[in-house]
Amino acid sequence: MERTDRPTGELTLRTLAMPADANAAGDIFGGWVMAQMDLACGIRAAERARGRVVTAAVQEMAFAMPVKIGDTLCVYTEIARVGRTSMTLKVETWAQRYLTHVMEKVTEATFVMVALDAEGKPTPVPPV
Repeated sequence: MERTDRPTGELTLRTLAMPADANAAGDIFGGWVMAQMDLACGIRAAERARGRVVTAAVQEMAFAMPVKIGDTLCVYTEIARVGRTSMTLKVETWAQRYLTHVMEKVTEATFVMVALDAEGKPTPVPPV
């Protein structure tokens, strides 16, 4: 994972890591982090598509460091590519450490989202 000291993309989602999202050691489950990333991509892609979207694929994810109870999870998204019915988003997830201003990059991934029509069929992404 490329190390940077500042997030890239648009802050799309912020949420608090709570005890129910953690294991016995106080580390937040990776699946919970991935779900927050999926939510952020859904928000950003639906805004761009001006309608319903679904997750079609997630490329490799690796965790550089844990998220702990009390951290604020910050998910940044950037639309890297728009195809006919799909969008590719670059996603970075950072943890703002509990009661500090320290931000650390936790993970990153590429998500592919597909725009759907009212019947649930892929539909063209409208022009900007």
